[in-house]
Amino acid sequence: MDTVQQAAVTIISQVLSGRNLNQVLSEVLSASTALTQQQRGALQDLSYGTLRYYGQLSSVLDALLNKPVQDIQIRYLLLIALYQLEYSKAAPHAVVDFAVNAVRKRNPAASGLVNAILRNFLRNKSPLLLEAARTEEGRYSYPQWWINEVKSQYGDKAEAILLAGNTHPPMTLRVNHRRTTPTDYLGLLMQNGIQARVVEPDAIQLEQALPVDKLPGFMDGLVSVQDAGAQYAAGFLDVQQGMRVLDACAAPGGKSAHLLELAEIELTALDKDVVRLERVQENMQRLQLRARLLTGDAAIPADWWDGQLFQRILADVPCSATGVVRRHPDIKWLRRAADIQGFAQQQLQILNALWPLLAAEGKLLYATCSIFGRENQQVINEFLSTHSDAKQLSLAASGMIQGQLLPNDEHDGFFYALLHKPK
Repeated sequence: MDTVQQAAVTIISQVLSGRNLNQVLSEVLSASTALTQQQRGALQDLSYGTLRYYGQLSSVLDALLNKPVQDIQIRYLLLIALYQLEYSKAAPHAVVDFAVNAVRKRNPAASGLVNAILRNFLRNKSPLLLEAARTEEGRYSYPQWWINEVKSQYGDKAEAILLAGNTHPPMTLRVNHRRTTPTDYLGLLMQNGIQARVVEPDAIQLEQALPVDKLPGFMDGLVSVQDAGAQYAAGFLDVQQGMRVLDACAAPGGKSAHLLELAEIELTALDKDVVRLERVQENMQRLQLRARLLTGDAAIPADWWDGQLFQRILADVPCSATGVVRRHPDIKWLRRAADIQGFAQQQLQILNALWPLLAAEGKLLYATCSIFGRENQQVINEFLSTHSDAKQLSLAASGMIQGQLLPNDEHDGFFYALLHKPK
């Protein structure tokens, strides 16, 4: 286990230096060929869990220290061990021993300090956790600017939103309507001893997450993994047979595939990231769907557009991803308050660039996985103020408030705005 802890230290260190958690974890796992499958699972849990509760764990550790730890790697090791002691099922004595052994290899003189701190936590866990909760960052495990933003926007709903972002996300499947139905696939799952339930819209949520190769018919294209909230996009866009459709920020391709599953359309899937566009192609091949894949920037149509108008456009624009932090806990510590306005400017630029590509009587669906209004309705309001030929249509879904879905037990946080271009 000390090897796993050391690997987790490497991951936490790189993420808090500004790198993406998924990318760093993938690199470390690829390089750690000696790790067993169980150790790989443990490494992922330590990495995600420590970042998920980083605010609380940091507050607890600071209360345990008489002075700051000079070696930042040892500090990260202590945070990881505190996460294990509070949130994992590992035996406390084993966690302490592994941490002491791990630090002894790096800095023998610090092993006594690590032992003392962790054992002190075990003796005084309750008062230490209560003390950490006296600050909002220690209570909710978000940076203070983020907490302030959520409280300002959502008032008495803020606490539930913040706490939801620290839960483990559900694993939800999108049923391929070309191949089966939610009811039939639910029955197939039950036949295979997999507990699940149907949730809106026509999505199936698993009781426990599983590797996709354990899902019956996954490789044959019966289902895909996609959050229930993300599945609203295809229905809101209202594609009809034969339409020319653009998915302007398509990777990794879940929404593109869903659109193709619902109707026979001429779909262009655009993304400026060549590597991520390859994932779109992989999804299309597994699902036996066809789309025109283009590499290009949605904000610069002159570089890729063929001049033919689209009847439907999906603009799932880059955003802060504040609605999906339970899947990406590193976002909480990588985002800065100033980033939000930067995203809003980019989103408005994309909207302005795509609008001329929409045919008369066409519809454009603006989507983000953000819960911050400055990226959502405020962007739409600014766009509408300069486009007299655009009208926002109403949208309705369970739990949706003016286009905003908040994270809960069934889905992540998303925002949708449907724009119509009358003749």
